[in-house]
Amino acid sequence: MEEPGFRVLLTGAGDRKMEAVRAIRAVTGLSLWNSKLLLAEAPVEIEAAGWFEAAVEAARTLEDAGARTRLLCDCCGCPIRRGAFPLTSAQCTGPWPAAICWASGLPTAI
Repeated sequence: MEEPGFRVLLTGAGDRKMEAVRAIRAVTGLSLWNSKLLLAEAPVEIEAAGWFEAAVEAARTLEDAGARTRLLCDCCGCPIRRGAFPLTSAQCTGPWPAAICWASGLPTAI
């Protein structure tokens, strides 16, 4: 079974829309036009499930450009607090066993 990942959800553009569009382009590799369309569709998933560090870096890039983001656990869909374990106060309710959910705590079954 594959380990669950983390998704980046773009929730808003913020005040600096053009910088946010450029950041979306940098994170996704989309064209400037498609990045602008993606920003207009917020809230929208920017980065599919991936490693925690990659998701945090993508969210940081977007937030540095003024955009608002949320990290979501792909296992349970819970929003994640950055910087401390457990990453969420909610118990994992996803399809994977709670023992491998990074959001609920340090996994015991890696």
